[in-house]
Amino acid sequence: MNAQQLIDTAKALVAADKGLLAMDESSPTCNKRFAKLSIPQTEEARRAYRDLIVTTPNLGESISGAILYDETIRQQMLGGIPFAKALINVGIIPGIKVDAGAKDMAGHPGEKITEGLDGLRERLREYSEMGARFAKWRAVIVIGDGIPSRGCIEANAHALARYAALCQEAGLVPIVEPEVLMDGTHTLARCSEVTQEVLRTVFHQLYLQRVMLEGMILKPNMVLPGLTCPKQETVDDVADATVHCLLRSVPAAVAGIAFLSGGQSAELASARLNAMHVRFKSRLPWPLAFSFARAIQQPAMEIWSGEQANVKAAQVALLHRANCNRAARRGEYDAAMDSIQSAETCATAIQGEYP
Repeated sequence: MNAQQLIDTAKALVAADKGLLAMDESSPTCNKRFAKLSIPQTEEARRAYRDLIVTTPNLGESISGAILYDETIRQQMLGGIPFAKALINVGIIPGIKVDAGAKDMAGHPGEKITEGLDGLRERLREYSEMGARFAKWRAVIVIGDGIPSRGCIEANAHALARYAALCQEAGLVPIVEPEVLMDGTHTLARCSEVTQEVLRTVFHQLYLQRVMLEGMILKPNMVLPGLTCPKQETVDDVADATVHCLLRSVPAAVAGIAFLSGGQSAELASARLNAMHVRFKSRLPWPLAFSFARAIQQPAMEIWSGEQANVKAAQVALLHRANCNRAARRGEYDAAMDSIQSAETCATAIQGEYP
């Protein structure tokens, strides 16, 4: 393990007000999203879509790293360059999703455990040789009647910590993602309570597994009321609850925090991240960044719809959302950024690259 290299990579992933783009949807998940838009559910269509993302002009101005799926890191782009190399060429650090997905947890109805530790050391070595410099593992925590249980929280935290230790051994920065899901009727206060318990357990396990905190990134959920909770708090309330939760749970040594979007709308995810920086930036011991998937990609996917003629327009939408989130890290995002004028700025950048 090269400790300084891990620290440098972790810092680079959250530097310059940039964030991560999660383009690591599994093939079944990507196919489900394609099906809703009548896009062919084929390997070639997935490759074309991810090619659209990576070739978006100026994307590296707002995106520091991109998380790939196993299929994608093994593929070449339409121009014949491997995806990882193409990302490096445009100044974006390539990463890789390495978990095998969340499965039903034996003896724990309604709860999940993430699998994928078997053979992980060898897979990490292979991914590193392909150009990956960081990895990601997602745990899933459900809030419901009598759950999450301590057994579920501790099992997922232990798996996250073992994964993180293996990553650092292989020279890859671990993205540690304990996601408390938005689904349900739970209140903001209940989400805060569960998220604090989960994070404290995760960091206890990281300590036991001797993970170097300066060489890792935390990817947590924002503290939110359940999607079907009758009371939906304001953007500022969510920002306050989220930052207070993190300050009580996350050691200052952690290199950075990059939020998942977790099903939030693109605009709300940006607005909530922005509020955290407006209200707390001078008090934060770590950078607060983003690691969004749908909150950056979805508008672009809808515009593209599998049609080559729509590629430029889709890239405009993708660049626009990435730029909105960079502005949110500066505390400069507002609804006006989603106006026609702001989108036209991205369109000019795209057209300037591709006359």
